[in-house]
Amino acid sequence: MAADYVEWLRHEGRIVIVGASLAGLRAAETLRAEGFAGELTLIGDEPYEPYDRPPLSKSVLLGMASPHHTELPHRWEIDAKWRLGVAATGLDLTAKRVRLADGDEVEYDRLLIATGVRARPWLKPEEARLDGVCLLRTREDAADLCRRLKAGPRRVFVIGAGFAGSEVASACREMGLPVTVAERAGAPLVGALGGVVGAVAADLQTENGVDLRTHVTVTALEGDSAGRVRAVHLSDESVVEADVVVVSLGSLRNTEWLEGSGLGAGPRGIACDAGCRAFDFRGIVTDDVFVAGDVARSPHALFGYQFLSLEHWGNAVAQAETAAHNMICRGADRRPHLWMPAFWSSMFGVNIKSVGVPPMGEQLMVTQGSLAERRFAAVYGYQGRIVAAVTFDNTRWLEFYQRQIERGAPFPVEFPTMDRRPENRQPIPAGFPDPSLPTHGPMVTLSGYSPADQQLVFHPARH
Repeated sequence: MAADYVEWLRHEGRIVIVGASLAGLRAAETLRAEGFAGELTLIGDEPYEPYDRPPLSKSVLLGMASPHHTELPHRWEIDAKWRLGVAATGLDLTAKRVRLADGDEVEYDRLLIATGVRARPWLKPEEARLDGVCLLRTREDAADLCRRLKAGPRRVFVIGAGFAGSEVASACREMGLPVTVAERAGAPLVGALGGVVGAVAADLQTENGVDLRTHVTVTALEGDSAGRVRAVHLSDESVVEADVVVVSLGSLRNTEWLEGSGLGAGPRGIACDAGCRAFDFRGIVTDDVFVAGDVARSPHALFGYQFLSLEHWGNAVAQAETAAHNMICRGADRRPHLWMPAFWSSMFGVNIKSVGVPPMGEQLMVTQGSLAERRFAAVYGYQGRIVAAVTFDNTRWLEFYQRQIERGAPFPVEFPTMDRRPENRQPIPAGFPDPSLPTHGPMVTLSGYSPADQQLVFHPARH
């Protein structure tokens, strides 16, 4: 019976994808490439077909690309119905319907949720509405910020020194603009890479002319009589005049529309199994709702089956392809999503890349190169095994360390280095902040073991 249903689904069924960005597009392409011939609908709250977001904080700000020309190429013809510019507002699991903001409803036989994340706004709405207070997530955000930077502001103020905030600061300095960065932790990138590597990032910023303020929070944004931002007030009672403020406080997962649906969805994302099938709020796996991309939280066998939320381009693609495959195959042919967490960034002339889950690391060991010269490889250890590695301008070692993580290699690292003798062969604390305290910009979030995590806010289905 199950096999008959799968064959019917492949040829005559209806699949709906909520989220018309990278994960949604790649899932749609995979469905068609693997033989799905039924009705396919993509729903997106932005009025555009899927576009690439990483260039928005890099080449777009530097004027090397237009924010309006970052469309993602279509690798296959997907023959889909596009419902763009209209958000999903609700889900009825029993009736298998997605409710839309325009009052319409879309029926499905199988559903993929790929609603991603949005930028966390400034916490005071009146201050957030001041002219010159910017976010950087969407195409419109990038176009607005690019225009303001080209106008030559007196000073740019960046709230948050995670990867996005640091990339904005780097672009500002490359354009010759004065920029101040405020970070509540002790250094940039601390939430993502820890304090040891964060100290290297701090030196990188200050030596490139960034006015870096750490161990401070922004208490208020001050506007002038015309409603334009003019100054930023900090917790150390200092005041910095600025006419452009970029709020880079991380992201929020787009799950609010699922309230009352009965899915295991909350502030940390939507819980799913390794095959991308969503859990309901009781921790029971569904069979017709799948999840992919930044909004998903799924267990990973290499990292103690912890549920990971990954905000990364490569993860969105790999998880979307796995979810799409599993939606239309027989149960025995389903495969797990086991993509190795990874990210990259470029700032202040340095190429930063990582594999694994650095925030899981308790200790760190520099294995190649030198922190002082900002050209190095460092390995993170947890409970006697390697769980991550990061490189600054030393990418050639990354594939090697990925293999070490995959085979559960021991930590501290026991093999001799092939490079110059590093400055410190002994493991040291990695310097991650208390996980209960907020920091800016972790690219991988450890979000517990259970889809019924009591820290999540679950809403049972309304009847």
